[in-house]
Amino acid sequence: MSVTEDKAALIVRKPAAAGVETPFMRFRSDFTDSWVATAALAVLCLIILIAVFAPLIAPQNPYDLGQVDIMESRQPPGSRSFQGYIFLLGSDGAGRDLFSAILYGLRISLSVGAMSGVIALAIGSTVGLAAAYLGGRTEAFIMRVVDIQLSFPAILIALMLLAVFGKGVDKIMIALVTVQWAYYARTVRSSALVERSKEYVEAANCLGLSHKRILFRHILPNCLAPLIVVGTVQTAHAIALEATLSFLGVGLPQTEPSLGLLISNGFEYMLSGRYWISFFPGIALLVTIVSINLVGDQLRDVLNPRLQR
Repeated sequence: MSVTEDKAALIVRKPAAAGVETPFMRFRSDFTDSWVATAALAVLCLIILIAVFAPLIAPQNPYDLGQVDIMESRQPPGSRSFQGYIFLLGSDGAGRDLFSAILYGLRISLSVGAMSGVIALAIGSTVGLAAAYLGGRTEAFIMRVVDIQLSFPAILIALMLLAVFGKGVDKIMIALVTVQWAYYARTVRSSALVERSKEYVEAANCLGLSHKRILFRHILPNCLAPLIVVGTVQTAHAIALEATLSFLGVGLPQTEPSLGLLISNGFEYMLSGRYWISFFPGIALLVTIVSINLVGDQLRDVLNPRLQR
């Protein structure tokens, strides 16, 4: 073949190569079909960024007693502080800049929700895989435990645990993991039951592969799609539950930033017209939870083959 023919062949092949659609490109195209989900993802990324860089963005460290003045408490939005900066969203009853307190509160809310979700996912996935793969009495016992836990409201279990352990970030994470792992266990077990009966699992057993390798290298990767969806929903649920417990006074102590605590601290001032102390933290919490839920709903539609076009 001549050089001219080689070039012609390359020219003919280029359009075919350019038209190849990778799984990531297909996923991105399906996800961006919904402008609502795309906007929610953009808002969620912005929230994560401002939470990560809160010490650089916030004009004040609201939990540093050297930077807080009680004489500046309950200042309306737009007021100027003694240090010269503007209270963009006003100040709370302790004289803390509300904008700074919300940024620091978002850090705690996101980190507690994400970390408790990861730990609960690891525990629940392991338990669910074991139940589906072993079957028999082991599966029956595990699923009865899951059913018993899911029959109780999550907030009731969390309140009972925090009444025993007390307040603190580590305590509330233990409570959140305890109320979440059962959701992951049931999800993984239902998906793993379908995968267990397929040919590749039987082939792996015939080859003499270990149970651990079959579970975590073959079955678990095929259960990731529903896990991702459940993970996003449970993260939003964990953030809301942490805020609820902190609002009730059994979650985080007053020395820790929390959106639930900020809402609780401003609740007593609502009738006196100082709405901003509870209103703006509530809006921040609402936008965070709604953004995560919208992203999770779109992920469910994209990852579920029955809902794809």
